[in-house]
Amino acid sequence: MADITRRFGWRHLRSTPTAHVRHHSRGRLLHDGPGLSFWFRALTAALSEVPVDDRELAMTFHARTSDFQDVSVQSTVTYRIGDPGIAAERLDFSVDPDTGAWRGAPLEQISTLLTETAQQHALDVLARTPLAAALVDGVAAARERISEGLRAEPRLAATGIEVVAVRVIALRPEPEVERALRTPAREQIQQEADRATYERRAVAVERERAIAENELASKIELARREEQLVDQRGTNARREAEEDATADAVRAEAEAARAVRLAQAEATAARAVGEARAAAQSAWLRVHSETSPATLHALAATRLAENLPRVDSITLSPDVLTGLLSRLGDSGTQGR
Repeated sequence: MADITRRFGWRHLRSTPTAHVRHHSRGRLLHDGPGLSFWFRALTAALSEVPVDDRELAMTFHARTSDFQDVSVQSTVTYRIGDPGIAAERLDFSVDPDTGAWRGAPLEQISTLLTETAQQHALDVLARTPLAAALVDGVAAARERISEGLRAEPRLAATGIEVVAVRVIALRPEPEVERALRTPAREQIQQEADRATYERRAVAVERERAIAENELASKIELARREEQLVDQRGTNARREAEEDATADAVRAEAEAARAVRLAQAEATAARAVGEARAAAQSAWLRVHSETSPATLHALAATRLAENLPRVDSITLSPDVLTGLLSRLGDSGTQGR
């Protein structure tokens, strides 16, 4: 929208570089071009403002395929007004000299024209295409057909409109049909998922079996090792018993030999002691046999006196003293 200001009964218009302004006064064209700025009188001026920038027009319309299925087409058309002079002559781009706003709705007319033209060409191509093919290749086919149809449309060229680009965003059937079409794919995907699940379970079972076999093999190997260990322990025990028996035999033989040697030594010592005692007894007897009886009596009395208990006093009766003295006298006589 142009920027218009008032000064002393005059109007000043200032436009943007993307707006083409045409100024007529009394049927004469005084100003024509984009981005203009000028003074004018409101009573005699006829102003029009045509946008020359690229504009996006989003459109959605319905079409029917060859198998009588309803589809919705979502597309976007990029266009611009290539000839502002022709567009200003064919469409109402006039602006209010006081506010700068359009008096009509030229862009809505252009949108209606582009939408109906694009819809017509899309219907032509989709009406000869079944739904399955339309969902697969319909986007590209509709885009090419709409682009070619818009560029070849004579009314657009006569209005000064240029189509820059056409984009078909989506082509979708009705929700029920779309769900029905998705069902086989979903079933196939589910089957693939189930097959993957079964395969994963089979792999898991195979791995569990391998693990169980490994555990069983480990247990068997462990039992075999335990058997070997028991055998080895028995062998070691037998060897230890044999070694202990051998050691006990050697110890017993050594003790027996020692006992024999000790007995022989004791016998020899006893024999030597006996012989010494016999020799001493023989010598003692020989000495006593050669000694006089009085001496023996004296020795006997001495031995007796040594072995008698302590005597504090002795009482001698006359009879005993007389007999003893008589014996002593006899023994002295015999000795002489």
